[in-house]
Amino acid sequence: MTFALDSDWLWWIALLVQLVAIPGTLLPLLPGLIWLPVGALVWIVAVGWTQAWPEFVVAMVLFGLGLAADLLALGLASVRLKASRWSAVGAGVGLFLGVLGLLPALPFGGPLVGALFGPWLGALVVETWVTTKPPRNLGWLEALRQGSVVGLAVVAGLLISRLAQLSLALLGVAAFVVLS
Repeated sequence: MTFALDSDWLWWIALLVQLVAIPGTLLPLLPGLIWLPVGALVWIVAVGWTQAWPEFVVAMVLFGLGLAADLLALGLASVRLKASRWSAVGAGVGLFLGVLGLLPALPFGGPLVGALFGPWLGALVVETWVTTKPPRNLGWLEALRQGSVVGLAVVAGLLISRLAQLSLALLGVAAFVVLS
C-alpha cells in the first residue's frame, strides 16, 4: 500500500508550518518568521515553482522585514541612549537565561517574566560594567542609572519588534491563504 501526498494535503501541511510562525514570534527562543518561507517551500514541492513563486517571494520579503524590525528596534534604542555595543549582547544572554529560568534574581514568574526581565537585567549589568571603565569612567551610581535606562530601552525595543513580527506572521499566513 502506498501513501501519496496530493497538493491538498501538502497545502494543509504548508499552512500548518506557516502557522508555527505565530507562536514563534511571541516566544523569543523559538524560531518565528523563518517558518513562513519553509511553509512556502513545502507548497513549492506540491505544485512547482511556476505556480508557487508568489507565496515564496512574499514569505521571504516578510522574513526580511522581520529581521530588519529586530535590528532597527534594538539599534535605535542603543544608539539613541549612546549605549555600548555590548548592551545588546548582555540583553541576549539575559533573555536566554531568563527564559530558561536560570537567573537567580528571578525566582518568581517563569519564562514570560524571564523574557521581560532577563534582557533588562543583562543589559543593565553589562552596561553598568562597561561604563565604569575607560573611556567613559562614570561613577557606579551614574553607570547604574545608565545601565537601567539602556536595559529598559532594550526591552521596549524587543517588545516593539515582537509586535511587528507578530503582525508580519499574521500577514504572511493570510497572504499564503489568499495567494494559494
